[in-house]
Amino acid sequence: MALLLCAAAGIAVHQLTPAPARTVGVLAAARDLPAGANLNGSDVNTVSVPPAMMPDGTFADSSRVDGKQLAAPLRKGQLLTDAQLVGPGLLTGAPPGSAAVPLRMADPSSIQLVSPGQLVNVVLTSGNGYEQASASKVLAKSVPVLWTSGQEGRSGQWLAAGDSDGLLVVAATPAQAGALAGASTQGKLFFVLVGSGAAR
Repeated sequence: MALLLCAAAGIAVHQLTPAPARTVGVLAAARDLPAGANLNGSDVNTVSVPPAMMPDGTFADSSRVDGKQLAAPLRKGQLLTDAQLVGPGLLTGAPPGSAAVPLRMADPSSIQLVSPGQLVNVVLTSGNGYEQASASKVLAKSVPVLWTSGQEGRSGQWLAAGDSDGLLVVAATPAQAGALAGASTQGKLFFVLVGSGAAR
């Protein structure tokens, strides 16, 4: 009788014990990482998360992000997604038709003042103040910054190889992209930081 009671108790405990929750292994930052960092295997580790908590665009294999460049800083333990890498994923969540437009600022040191996610007005200044009168006009208002070369910036996997000093990548509407394309050949480009409530 005692053996039967023990067996019954064991079966009851087994039935009442919840099954282990299913998890999926995805990559997360192994430590705080700055924007512009070129990733390698030591920068990420695999963490287990429930599928329902896994955002789109995550990675399971570190070889897929090796050598990729961060477009925004990551905190230790934060999940890595394609939207945080320099590349097509930068436009994730942008309105349909948006374009990622690279711009070279006239003052490369000014790039240190801006970070991905901030809004800027892009200003073109033409003329030299001598033979040609100086004139400035706003080419695009309140465009979000996607990437800068100011934080350990290198050309990375997306921008063409070469000197990237002073480069800024913004998300632009088709009309803004048309105005910005080739603007650096018409004069000097500058940006002005604006608040989130500024009109576009």
